[in-house]
Amino acid sequence: MLLVDTNIIINYLRGDSKATDFIQAFGKQNLALSIIVEMELYNGVLNRVEYLRIKKELTDFVRLDLNENIGQTALFLSKQYALSHHMSIADTLIAATALVYGLELRTYNLKDFRFIPTLKVNSDLK
Repeated sequence: MLLVDTNIIINYLRGDSKATDFIQAFGKQNLALSIIVEMELYNGVLNRVEYLRIKKELTDFVRLDLNENIGQTALFLSKQYALSHHMSIADTLIAATALVYGLELRTYNLKDFRFIPTLKVNSDLK
């Protein structure tokens, strides 16, 4: 199982062929989304049609909720990288989710995560 970042899901929802092929090849049931990714998607909704489409498209992905371990790991990452990398709260929680569950993170934004030595992160959608 892989953890998928928001930017890949956005491209998938926009019909990007690479993101679509990647998701179809792995199968939604083999790809996980942090609840933070879902929140970012819903916070960007412009209308009801878009809202309903996102809701439908996310149905079969594995959802990983926040828990105490993720919170503590995110706090550690914040303290560790606050001055050097200025991670967003969302990226910190997504990285912490990947670390706690032992999952590789797939993202288009490697720069947001590659400085975390214990995090497996990749941008390959093949």
